[in-house]
Amino acid sequence: MSELARLIERQIATAGPMTVADYMATALGHPQHGYYMNRDPFGRDGDFITAPEISQIFGELIGIWCVAVWRMMGVPSRFNLVELGPGRGTLMADALRATSQSQGFRQAANVALVETSPVLRAAQKRTLAAHEIVWCDSVDAVPDGPVLLIANEFFDALPVHQLVRTVDGWRERLVGQDGTGFRFMLSADATPATALLTSDIRTGAPVDSVAEVQPAGLAIAAAVADRIKSDGGAALIIDYGYAESAVGETLQAVRQHEPQDVLLMPGDADLTAHVDFAALGRATAGKATLCGPCGQGAFLQNLGIAIRAERLAEQATSSQAEDIASGVRRLIADDEMGSLFKVLGIASHDLSPLPGFGS
Repeated sequence: MSELARLIERQIATAGPMTVADYMATALGHPQHGYYMNRDPFGRDGDFITAPEISQIFGELIGIWCVAVWRMMGVPSRFNLVELGPGRGTLMADALRATSQSQGFRQAANVALVETSPVLRAAQKRTLAAHEIVWCDSVDAVPDGPVLLIANEFFDALPVHQLVRTVDGWRERLVGQDGTGFRFMLSADATPATALLTSDIRTGAPVDSVAEVQPAGLAIAAAVADRIKSDGGAALIIDYGYAESAVGETLQAVRQHEPQDVLLMPGDADLTAHVDFAALGRATAGKATLCGPCGQGAFLQNLGIAIRAERLAEQATSSQAEDIASGVRRLIADDEMGSLFKVLGIASHDLSPLPGFGS
């Protein structure tokens, strides 16, 4: 048993069963033993691969999007270029490279990375060594001023509460333990998390339905919208999930690119859940203009991924050209990331419809 598993075991023994959200937060973010606090999980040698690691074109198109929106904002002489959960810094490095020919953009951008992992901060420093970077612990710590904010596969790793519809009403799923290890159980009564369910799910879901709510994600989306409303700018949220709130159990664990029992190895496997984009939209209501969500494939095609891939292939070997085509397909095909991954835009009310979302 890992040290983190022992800590969770002692906590349950002392305070009783914990919510799935508390279990997830501890497994991923414990200061000493949390999954993201002591490793670099990205890439083929890690546990999963994200879009920036699949193809440089992904980050380049995000950079071009940022330039286009910066111009829509009236080319402010100073703004914050923010990324939440930047991984190794690959996306930001590719984005900054793509913006290098846009006069004034790089000089105006204060690059701020919101990252809590010491290991990943060190990786970001290496990747972005040629750039001046500010690191922040939260969105609220980003310096004042307009923002262009990117969150790619960030919200899926925020803790979720799981609720189960029983014959007696909604009950929260908890993590307890018995002689064989950790196990799921239900709360005796309804919990405050039930209030986050939409009315149609709360009253109409069949018995045994599982619903997931994510107060941490809603709070961050609201904070981003508040910032955009007060200082101006826009944000892109890119993640896998569903466009409309729905029931369904999506919490999963992955280790070395393979599915894992969620309760088996806390701290040694990645835990994620599908993002409820409709809920994020409701959290921003009245504060900003929403664009989308739309599929990642459609978004990238609207930004010109095919043209960029053709230009790269012209200067590539045949093997490299095959890799470029394979990467693009993985990003945009409906049977790969194109439909499952969604893109949500959040913009200040004075901006025109954001690029990439079509008409």
